[in-house]
Amino acid sequence: MNLFDAIQSRRSIRRFTDVPIDESTLHEVLRLAGYAPSAGDARPWRFVVLCDRDMLTAAARINPFGQMADKAACGVVVVGDLLREKQSGFWVQDCAACTTTMLLAAHGLGLGAVWTGIYPVKQRVEAFSALINAPQSIVPFSLVLLGNSEQRLKRVSERNDFREVYYDTFGNTRFPAVE
Repeated sequence: MNLFDAIQSRRSIRRFTDVPIDESTLHEVLRLAGYAPSAGDARPWRFVVLCDRDMLTAAARINPFGQMADKAACGVVVVGDLLREKQSGFWVQDCAACTTTMLLAAHGLGLGAVWTGIYPVKQRVEAFSALINAPQSIVPFSLVLLGNSEQRLKRVSERNDFREVYYDTFGNTRFPAVE
């Protein structure tokens, strides 16, 4: 699958089969996620992989948008390590880039995946922190659920509305002349 096909065909998968993911495929998803860009190349993300059924069930109860967690092969809690960030506050963008890269890696390896949000919802952050026994410097950011897809996906139409693209100033829809 080429990059452009991967970007256009990736979808959030919320229904999984009972087929497990082998450890080498999971490790490859995590390895590739580490190639995400980050501010100052700090790479302040860490991964807590949830494999235990009770942990996945607990995650499903904590996050109302992650109710399919107990059906996923596994879940990856992407956390920000505040002790590793080089530029204060940018761990959020770094973890978002990492989560997106993880979704593309999973898709490229034939897995289904969905990003469910944790941060900045205080109750979810606190509950996931307790669930994974995180120290204070670790902030749960997202829960990525992984598995083999049960869903059959249709191709979607163009997603970008170019009427909402502006040049130089907000509202300017005219492409600047190239000299």
